[in-house]
Formats: sequence, C-alpha cells, structure tokens
Amino acid sequence: MFLKVFFIMHFKSLKKFFNFTKQQRTGVFILFIIIVSLQLFYLLSDFNIKESISSEKEEWLALQSEIDQEKLTSKNAKPTIYLFNPNFISDYKGYKLGMSVEEIDRLMAFRKENKYVNSAEEFQKVTGISDSLLNKISPLFKFPDWVQHPNNFKKEKREFVERTFPKKEKLEILDINQATQEDLMKIYGIGEGLSSRILKQKEILGSFVSMEQMKEIWGLSPEVVNELNSHFKVVIPSSLKKINVNEASLKELAQFSYFRYGLAKQIVTYRSMNGNFNNIEDLAKIKDFPVEKAKIISLYLEF
Repeated sequence: MFLKVFFIMHFKSLKKFFNFTKQQRTGVFILFIIIVSLQLFYLLSDFNIKESISSEKEEWLALQSEIDQEKLTSKNAKPTIYLFNPNFISDYKGYKLGMSVEEIDRLMAFRKENKYVNSAEEFQKVTGISDSLLNKISPLFKFPDWVQHPNNFKKEKREFVERTFPKKEKLEILDINQATQEDLMKIYGIGEGLSSRILKQKEILGSFVSMEQMKEIWGLSPEVVNELNSHFKVVIPSSLKKINVNEASLKELAQFSYFRYGLAKQIVTYRSMNGNFNNIEDLAKIKDFPVEKAKIISLYLEF
C-alpha cells in the first residue's frame, strides 16, 4: 500500500515534465521525423567515392605503363659487349676481367716503357695470365688495323710517300675585264658558281673599274679576293659607257647599280633646284649617297 501511494505521488511529480503545448508536440514530432530520415539516408546511401579519371590522366597512365614496360625490357636485356685495346686496360677494367693485381702491374710496367702488345699471345706473355683467362677475354681484344694487316699498311704508306702533287700553275696577271670563266676558275677557291657571279656583275656594270669591287661580290672571302688581286688587274676599256649625271633621266639613274630609286630621285630633284653637278663632291652632298664608294662611282659618271 505504501509503495502504491509512493509510486502515484512520484508519477504525479514527473507528469509535469511531460506536459507539452501543441507547438512543442509538433516540434518534437518533426524532430523525430528528421532523425528517422537521416538514419534511413545513412543506411541506404553508398558513400564509396568513385574516382573520376580525366582523359589526360588516362593518357598519362598509359604512357607510364609503356615506360615501365620499357624499363623491364631494358633490365632483362643483355648488356652490349664492346671490343677494346688491351694496351689501355685500367686497374678497374683488369679487375673486372678477372686479372690479378700482379698481372695488371706487369702490364702497367710494360706500358711505362712505351711498349705495346700486338697480339693475344704477347699479352699473355707480358702479363702471365692463365690460358683459361686468355681464352675468355681474348675475343674482346681489338688491335689497330695496321697491327692486324701490316702488309696493307706498308703498301698504303709507300703509295702516300710516292704520291706527287701537281704544282699550281703559275698565272700571268690578266685584265679582269678580259678574263674568261676558265681563267677565274684557276684561282684557288673559285669554282663555277663564283666565277659566273663575277662575270654577271661585270655584265651589269659594263666593266669593272677597280679591283676593290671584288669585295662587293657575295661569296668571295678575303683570302680569295687577295688571290684575285695577285693574278688580275683592272684596265678600264675605252668603250665603257658613262652616265651623264646632269642629263640622265630618273629611269637611267635608277638603273645604275650604285644608285637606288630613292637616291636617283633625290639627284634629279637636287639638279632641278640647284643646277648641274660639277664633280663627284657636289654629288656626295646628296643625302644617302654612298660616300665610301664615291671614287669608284665617279669612274662611271661624267659631268
């Protein structure tokens, strides 16, 4: 009876904690729904992250696979064996070949006397290696060709000594304006191409007036120009047609190799405003006139 009364009283005291308003009951219900929904989402969802591989990464992985395969192939491949001259075996090389320290020292002492072994038998005689080791390493020996074929070497040496070189033909000094292609090709360093270029330049100018003009021809080195100066000279022909600066038209001046159209136009303009030119010094006053070539240019002009 006492326990019953105690339970009733205790229940009444706890009941006040469970008295909720309508809004509170609604909130508890919604919270319950949320909890149940989260639990169901957690149980039913797959949280395993699927890695997305881009096309670029796929190509890289494929390339890396090929590289790994190549490395594996290279690792399994047999090392390349290279032949060598036994006269130049180092301590480490001799050790790798299986030679003892004493055998290597004998070879080094032999080489210090500036002597060479010329056969596998001589190598064994100098070093004292065993027959079995000689049979193993002698296929790797490579001696110079003159050692292996001394007869051929002596023949080639004799032919070289007996060979005579033709003497360079002595040339007389010729007029460069009269030189033929054959004359020019006798100069060391001038072939068919350069000789044609020289003759073409002479044709454009009418004739050369100075050997300095050889420096203007593309492809002629200073050494070849010196050779030309040693064998040729310039004789200005009387038939050289000169340009009258004070009467020539713009077109005629522009066609002259040392004048461009712009310079020719300035010459005509200057002439019309200031009168005739008296000498090359007057002409050199024109802007952009190639003063460094004035002496050569003057030989093509008349005033």
